[in-house]
Amino acid sequence: MESQIYLTFELNSLWYGLKIDHIREIFKLPELTPIADAPGDIIGILNLRGDILPVMHLAKRLGQTVPACQVSDSVIVIEWQGVCVGMVVNWVHGVQALPSSMIEPVPTYEYRNSVNLAFASGVAEIDDHLVLLLNPESLIRQTDEVSMMAWEANLDNMDDERNTPYPDEQMVDTQQQPAFTNFFSRCHPNITLEEKAIFHQRAVHLRHTLESSDVSELIPLAVVELEGEYFGLELQQIQEFINIPRMQPIPCCPPHIMGNINLRGEIMTLIDIRQALDLTHTVENISKAVIIEVDEIVAGIMVDQVLDVIYLTSSEITEVPTTLPKSYQTFFQGTTQYHQKSLSVLDLSQVLFQGDLVVDQVA
Repeated sequence: MESQIYLTFELNSLWYGLKIDHIREIFKLPELTPIADAPGDIIGILNLRGDILPVMHLAKRLGQTVPACQVSDSVIVIEWQGVCVGMVVNWVHGVQALPSSMIEPVPTYEYRNSVNLAFASGVAEIDDHLVLLLNPESLIRQTDEVSMMAWEANLDNMDDERNTPYPDEQMVDTQQQPAFTNFFSRCHPNITLEEKAIFHQRAVHLRHTLESSDVSELIPLAVVELEGEYFGLELQQIQEFINIPRMQPIPCCPPHIMGNINLRGEIMTLIDIRQALDLTHTVENISKAVIIEVDEIVAGIMVDQVLDVIYLTSSEITEVPTTLPKSYQTFFQGTTQYHQKSLSVLDLSQVLFQGDLVVDQVA
């Protein structure tokens, strides 16, 4: 049965999906630069590695009430016929394979008071959530006009201002703060100084030019948490993220085989990788899993949380510390930083096979 891969995300407590083919990048919301006379849904522009990216708030585009921007918000960069625009959402949930049989026409009675259905191409039910599938062609508009406004706004001068760090909290003088804080007054009027610094640092980080301008060379990773530690999983090895339904234990199995679940008519084995990663078990009631396919093995890996989907360059991933035992080093492709915390990039093939977790041993 033919399936399409969708990225699912949340805004104002409603779930949405967009075909992964149209997704170019995902990152946490940075500080933006407002520009005059922009379309109402465009809340600012961003210098994304030397290119000007218009950024719209999806709530404005859909005609909804626009919440104040938060540090936890994300920007999804979407592309349609060579035109890119950023789209602000509240939460990115992950990728999901949807057979065509799961996609239904939009039930107007569910959405008529909250969403302009001209933006919808269908609806699907995922883990008891109705997910409205969006049409990228209808989302992107007037980008040529916005890009021209951005160039006229002299992005280079704006970036020079942003090189000035924010003062310490004890030294704050609201009369002397830079003019680009207009973004905060418009989109987050009650922001704290600490949150401003986070938004600012994100913008600085995103401005850096890649060693290669080819975005296709970015490495997509899903960030998951397990026992308080952060791990990166290669996105192309992930089929979907799920909330674990009722699990059936399997008698006479190794302790890392947690049981089977019925996932839309298919029996899926859930495995626990904490022992292989030498993690102490403190969370007993794990309710989430990542469905992976590695070397023709399809299984579910139990995790505490799915935090994010990020895109990195190879230069941002450093080698595994040599202080780790060699047998343990093989489980990792490298390490990087995620929100000032170390993130270990897993080699799932090595974890499954060298960690003696191969699930096809289960009858």
